[in-house]
Amino acid sequence: MSETSGTPDASAAGTFDLDGETTVTRLGFGAMRLCGEDIIGRPDDEENAREVARRALELGVDFVDTADSYGPGVSERLLREADVPDDATVATKAGLLRAPEGDWLAHGDPDYIRNEALVSKDRLGVDTIDLYQFHRPDPDTDFEDSVTAFAELQDEGHVEHVGLSNVSVEQLDEAREQVDVATVQNSYNVTDREHQDVLDACEEYGIGFIPYFPIGGGEFDEVDDEIHDVADANDATPRQVALAWLLHQSDVTLPIPGTSSVDHLEENVAAAELSLSDDDVERLTDAV
Repeated sequence: MSETSGTPDASAAGTFDLDGETTVTRLGFGAMRLCGEDIIGRPDDEENAREVARRALELGVDFVDTADSYGPGVSERLLREADVPDDATVATKAGLLRAPEGDWLAHGDPDYIRNEALVSKDRLGVDTIDLYQFHRPDPDTDFEDSVTAFAELQDEGHVEHVGLSNVSVEQLDEAREQVDVATVQNSYNVTDREHQDVLDACEEYGIGFIPYFPIGGGEFDEVDDEIHDVADANDATPRQVALAWLLHQSDVTLPIPGTSSVDHLEENVAAAELSLSDDDVERLTDAV
């Protein structure tokens, strides 16, 4: 159930079928933190980063999320070097640029998206990207044009599934007119419910919902008392409770907690085995 239950197993979280086809374990791994400070450049210890990725697979994780902008390029490369694409469904993204000072700049130009698909395929060492996600709508590029680029990449065999990130329900509906949307990745956690309407829409449509920032940086603010009480009652940590709460929200939620530490990884994966009571879930839900 928690760290006291022996080797954690992500498969306890159950599974979800992307587009009704590709089955993934619902507790995944986010590979953003494998990069250097501020998600720029190489980590101080690249072999440790590769070991974290390999350990995730050993613990039953078979869904790994990354992006071309993480590093940039560093996360994708490290995943390939750890042989992750051979044994897991790898989701990557395009649509953001990184400035040297660390800014994230939206860039949804269709030609750029098509180019980055080729670059990501090479870094990951794959013939087809398992899940290719539009990282963020670009106010300077027509949303339909950006999504069309993803749809064309899928038609041409470069991409197996298409996903979106940082979108509204209206944008999701617009994109669904052009392409089958397998997943949506928006910020969502026990203290941040801003995109509840997007989660509800994904549940209605049978689309996977990937809540990024799933532990909220470990700061639980207005639910701090409740989450510690629930953790104590379940012999778990607050981080595990936060992840278990996400898994309980809907059968379409696919949390992807990220870390550069094997110890934190094992703690996160152990949340898959944590069964919160209905009262626990309701208490945390109602606290915000």
